[in-house]
Amino acid sequence: MIRLRYEGGWLLAFGGPIPLAEYDPALDAYRAPGIRYREIVEELRDRGVEFIDEAFRPLDRPELSSGLRLRDYQVEALEAWRGAGFRGVIVLPTGAGKTVIALKAMEELNVSTLIVVPTLVLVEQWRERIHEAFNVDVGVVAGGRERLMPITVSTYDSASTRAGSLGNRFELLIFDEVHHLPSPTYSRIALQYLSPYRLGLTATPERSDGGHAALLELVGGVVYELGVEDLAGVYLAPYTIETVYLPLTGEERRRYEEEFGKYISLLEERGIKIESGEDYRKLVVRSGVDPEVRRALRARERALRIAYGSEVKLNYLRRLLREHPDEKMLIFTRYNDLVYRISREMLIPAITHRTPKAEREEILNGFREGRYLRIVTSRVLEEGVDVPDASMAVIISGTGSSREFIQRLGRILRKRRGKRARLIELVSRGTAEIGMSRRRRG
Repeated sequence: MIRLRYEGGWLLAFGGPIPLAEYDPALDAYRAPGIRYREIVEELRDRGVEFIDEAFRPLDRPELSSGLRLRDYQVEALEAWRGAGFRGVIVLPTGAGKTVIALKAMEELNVSTLIVVPTLVLVEQWRERIHEAFNVDVGVVAGGRERLMPITVSTYDSASTRAGSLGNRFELLIFDEVHHLPSPTYSRIALQYLSPYRLGLTATPERSDGGHAALLELVGGVVYELGVEDLAGVYLAPYTIETVYLPLTGEERRRYEEEFGKYISLLEERGIKIESGEDYRKLVVRSGVDPEVRRALRARERALRIAYGSEVKLNYLRRLLREHPDEKMLIFTRYNDLVYRISREMLIPAITHRTPKAEREEILNGFREGRYLRIVTSRVLEEGVDVPDASMAVIISGTGSSREFIQRLGRILRKRRGKRARLIELVSRGTAEIGMSRRRRG
């Protein structure tokens, strides 16, 4: 009789061979990654092979029931996931209700579930949404806390660190912002957990390193996808995107050319061509052992900071604030020092990763209630965080990432009668920032 056990992320079979496993003489057992559990058990049953399953020990099934109602495209997404064997990735824009789909998936399966999210802020946000929907206690594995419940929320970091001990406790894994999963550290979650059912959620599955290809094995392929343009005007607010090209001041131009010239000179001297993100990543790796490359990259960074935070941009922002005194506006920058400068000079509440939880919640509540009409932030509000309704976003600076751009746009697309969202990106003319703007907009 074959006996299945789970140890440290591995499915072990004693007493005979199992599919998809290799023999380990040190254990005198056959061994397979936890992710293969579903395939192995199904094949053993199909073959009529008798076995004792001591591996999977899921927490008790919850009793979930809600009054949640889905929009037509959300129904289609859930049906597509169901049709793929309760595995796969759903791609929808920010604000399109991916969380609601996940809640209905949990309700439909009614099994022990671990929701994995990238930040502590999202841990609490998910716990609140689950409690509101089902009126159940929600466990947590994050930030030094560990309280297991049939429905538990964890960060990617904690779920990865605890994979060896938690990997046989949950039947359904839900990965919020699933594009994080293919990284070497986080992919361990998918590989070591036995969970037969898996759902990934994201607005932008693609990764610049090509890692998104691994999602097919780790979670399942993309089973449903809609973009902003598919939902704008019906389920999301109609919107416009404007790119405003602004000059540097004379002194800024001189400093920019001086610093960026150092970077270009090194590329020319070494015969290095930067034609893709991968080329640039290789250069960054090279800087770890090459002081000249390191100095050139630092000069490039100084040049870009000049372009990102030019005086003309800040004056343009001041003009927008004067022209739209009653508009709820989100202001995005790449670096925290510019966030704090704008906050200080223009008297706008700021949120960064250093903002204490209580202060962040007070600012967001004030924005929701209309006590504050502007928030300036770096990257904290881009991913998943439930930001109150805004109708205008201004990008002072950002990366070339299309994911970042889509998430920033999504912050202002919550539909409201008569609303037309407006995103304005400010780009310094005659600088490398122009290329970044083109890349992020596709």
